[in-house]
Amino acid sequence: MITIHTDGACIGNPGPGGWAAIVLQDGAKRSLHGQEDRTTNNRMEMLAVVKGLEAVPESADVMVFSDSQYVINTMTRSWKRNKNKDLWARLDAEV
Repeated sequence: MITIHTDGACIGNPGPGGWAAIVLQDGAKRSLHGQEDRTTNNRMEMLAVVKGLEAVPESADVMVFSDSQYVINTMTRSWKRNKNKDLWARLDAEV
């Protein structure tokens, strides 16, 4: 099983932000990260998950760890997707 630990944040909302994903696979650890000049906390949390999933093989068993209630509850409790529809489409495609 591949595990992915993610986080995202920004200064101000919106403001400059960043995301990170740590991918643990077959005893190896890969760090992924990026930034955007004007973004929101939720976008960075989502982008961390998307980028982590994009970095693993399509058929792999994956467990994602996130501290984002927005990401977790929208994926598991059907919270409404009123914003960030571009990232929700990418996340759905990866899942």
